[in-house]
Amino acid sequence: MRAIWALIGAAAVAACSNDPRLHNITAGQDTPDEFAIVPTRPLLLPPDLNQLPQPTPGGTNLTDPNPKGDAVAALGGDPQRLTPSGIGSADGALVNYTSRLGVTPGIRQQVAQEDVELRASRSRRLLEVWAKTDVYYRAYEPMTLDSWAENERWKRAGARTPSAPPLLDE
Repeated sequence: MRAIWALIGAAAVAACSNDPRLHNITAGQDTPDEFAIVPTRPLLLPPDLNQLPQPTPGGTNLTDPNPKGDAVAALGGDPQRLTPSGIGSADGALVNYTSRLGVTPGIRQQVAQEDVELRASRSRRLLEVWAKTDVYYRAYEPMTLDSWAENERWKRAGARTPSAPPLLDE
């Protein structure tokens, strides 16, 4: 009987939380990730100390590991191409066209905040709380497009949908 009351008490405490985590397994993880520990490169003294880069807070160090760059170099590629250098020349026209009506600064933070508020406004079911699952699919279900119904609607309107299978009643 005590075990049942303990289980009910734990469920009641868990139901009080409104955890808005979205498919994030490692959120709230306080333990270190042992797979993230990578040894540094050995210290080397360059022939000319004037060749050393200026130290920048939060910047890179000559001894910092760069496994992706090392792999690219080992395969004969140029590791400098891995560093982001803005918008590529092939994407410039696309970026210009999509930003022709203006760009909202901080849109990612705004959407993330709206997402947290939307999911927090949806009440969590008891089993979701016990299983520590998120409400992502249930929160966005009203906004989901039914691709099959939309395909049928366009077909009935006479639009050509060459990649879709034919209607069953045809």
